[in-house]
Amino acid sequence: MSHGLLTMSYITASILFILSLSGLSRQDTSRRGNYFGMAGMAIAITATIFSNNVHGEHAYIILIIALLIGGLIGSFAAAKVEMTQMPELVALMHSLVGMAAVLVGYANFMEEASPLVGVEKTIHELEIYIGVFIGAVTFSGSVIAFGKLRGKISGKPVLLPARHWFNLSLFIITFILGYQFLEEAETGGALLPLAVMTGIALIFGIHMVMAIGGADMPVVVSMLNSYSGWAAAATGFMLSNDLLIVTGALVGSSGAILSYIMCKAMNRHFLSVIAGGFGTGGGEAAEVTGEVYPIEAEETAQLLRDSKNIVIIPGYGMAVAQAQHTVYEITKLLTGQGKKVRFAIHPVAGRMPGHMNVLLAEAKVPYDIVFEMDEINEDFSNVDVSIVIGANDIVNPSALDDPNSPIAGMPVLECWKGETTIVLKRSMASGYAGVGNPLFVRENTRMLFGDANDRLQALLKALQA
Repeated sequence: MSHGLLTMSYITASILFILSLSGLSRQDTSRRGNYFGMAGMAIAITATIFSNNVHGEHAYIILIIALLIGGLIGSFAAAKVEMTQMPELVALMHSLVGMAAVLVGYANFMEEASPLVGVEKTIHELEIYIGVFIGAVTFSGSVIAFGKLRGKISGKPVLLPARHWFNLSLFIITFILGYQFLEEAETGGALLPLAVMTGIALIFGIHMVMAIGGADMPVVVSMLNSYSGWAAAATGFMLSNDLLIVTGALVGSSGAILSYIMCKAMNRHFLSVIAGGFGTGGGEAAEVTGEVYPIEAEETAQLLRDSKNIVIIPGYGMAVAQAQHTVYEITKLLTGQGKKVRFAIHPVAGRMPGHMNVLLAEAKVPYDIVFEMDEINEDFSNVDVSIVIGANDIVNPSALDDPNSPIAGMPVLECWKGETTIVLKRSMASGYAGVGNPLFVRENTRMLFGDANDRLQALLKALQA
């Protein structure tokens, strides 16, 4: 393939990636955005395979084997991984991007046939050093995020004494090693500082994510998404691949913007999230005491029959119970009876950005009845019944009225301002942030205990009776 045709293919793929991001910014265009992204990646892979950078039959055999293995793994994941497992899958994919950057960096460093000399060689070595650092942080941080999202590692922040000084020390050592790496690269003896820096970067990634609390995990996922993009861009610089640079920059910048938006929605500062998640400051949260008012499906059905304005608030418990399809059936039934039914989505509901939106879209819930927190919060005083399905921290009043609460200052869905709130939960256990919820003992709250899908199925039958 000629250089001009390769460049044209890369430009076309870049445009498709930009269109993909644009499409993914809205629910009603997200499917189209995915198609743009797939088309762009197909063009990018095909153009790279037939470019002049691939030489000999041996290289093509390796490429074909790699594509087959990767394609089979991707197809298996797409077919078998449940929507509830998407957050940890995304974290795992980020770790692979980080490891790829590390491996490409080492391969570039060990390549003996480099034609670069002088300043160009120094710049290339700096690209390798930075790329390996970002990749290693992304890899280890993503692995820890995977463990937290999977439930293998506790969601509570692990806070070491003098952790900020520890992080600062790691950064200072990294800069010193970088200077040594550039100095010794001239004589070919820079492998040791590069290896030591890689170990430090791995430790930094582990410590950074371990110190972040469960309530901040959606921000962590978007942050790691940004890191993986910058790791890909660094790989592009190392390989002199313009498309990787552009694609990595797109992913890195969009992930950073998403992290900023989510932090703003949570009334958090990005640096404070990195320094340690919810639960790292303040005093002891007030103990939740009071009487719990249980309710059954038949009573819930009667409340809904007597209501005109209904809001459904989904949380991670809905994803675990895979109850989104039952929720949609109930929504259709209530809407058919002339009732106003809307969904209220908190920016950090679930375990990754947009998790609840994806679940509702999967169940074919109409986009025009799904509202973000800022769009619906002021209307809760006019709501007859709010149904909270497996959510906890995002509907916790203590975020607003308890300054000692670990989630103090976090904007939440103020469903308690409505006439009645019905909460579906298996038990009175605290949410992912480990914080008790006084909503469960309010006088206008009713607890519908049990598996969310089982309870909703019973509610659907009661409404149809």
